[in-house]
Amino acid sequence: MKWTSLLAIYILFWAFSVFLVLPWGVRTTHEAGGDFVAGQAESAPHEFRLGRLALRVTIVASVLFGLFVANYEFGWVTPQMLDLFNRDQVYNQM
Repeated sequence: MKWTSLLAIYILFWAFSVFLVLPWGVRTTHEAGGDFVAGQAESAPHEFRLGRLALRVTIVASVLFGLFVANYEFGWVTPQMLDLFNRDQVYNQM
């Protein structure tokens, strides 16, 4: 696989990992015992730490990407294994 393809796939893994990591360790202002700001939603996080979020996302994305590349190289799970409706047999009979 070309390095540009690998880079594009890693960026996709990173972007999707953001949504996996965002809820981890979030505490609302009420849970943290802080004071509410006028107009603040009750579910808003008390503190937003972009650096810590980026580090967590990078770690999760790297692990998932590593598993993806290992599966690509070693063929642990193939499309034929995921064919639940036996489409290959239907196409071969035609």
